[in-house]
Amino acid sequence: MTFENSDGALTETSATRSRILDAALTIFAAKGYHDTRMDEIVEESGTSKGAIYFHFPNKERLFLALVDQFANLLERRIVEAIEQEQEGIQRVKAALHACLETFGRYRHPAKLLLVQAVGLGAVFEKKRLEVNDRFVKLIQTYLDESVKMGDISPVDTEIVAHAWMGAIYGVVIRWVYTGEPEPARILSALVPVLLNSVGYADTANQ
Repeated sequence: MTFENSDGALTETSATRSRILDAALTIFAAKGYHDTRMDEIVEESGTSKGAIYFHFPNKERLFLALVDQFANLLERRIVEAIEQEQEGIQRVKAALHACLETFGRYRHPAKLLLVQAVGLGAVFEKKRLEVNDRFVKLIQTYLDESVKMGDISPVDTEIVAHAWMGAIYGVVIRWVYTGEPEPARILSALVPVLLNSVGYADTANQ
């Protein structure tokens, strides 16, 4: 599974880095983090050990770079979605849909990065909290905007954003483990519940 690049042209260095990340994702997905050897990523990427260690000092840093890559993709999808909407609650809805649709499209990378990464212990937990806080702030921004626009009543948007992330994480983790519930079912059920939690009736989905 290859993530699309945000830019068109790539320099030779960035192209090599991208190839290494793609290869790492393939091998990690097939063998798991702990059973993957750097030599296997070298072979899969068609590069050299020197090239890999130039970009990533060890396997752990390579894995965490994949987490960042997925988070960047997710954020880009969300931003692209909200840019098509007017300010206020419509942007919140667009962000939720983009988030869940992206997870739906990239189930295998999501499973690798959300499930297998737990084996990294404290290092991954720090990264997980960093990524979580990044998206909490993004959600909070659009909730604050919705309050300002009068679409929803004043609410502690920071707490709500954390609660929403917890709900999204919970259903996504179950889905990447089991394949159920299907993304379309998650969208149709979860988005109205989250919006209702801030006093907004999503009549479009009723």
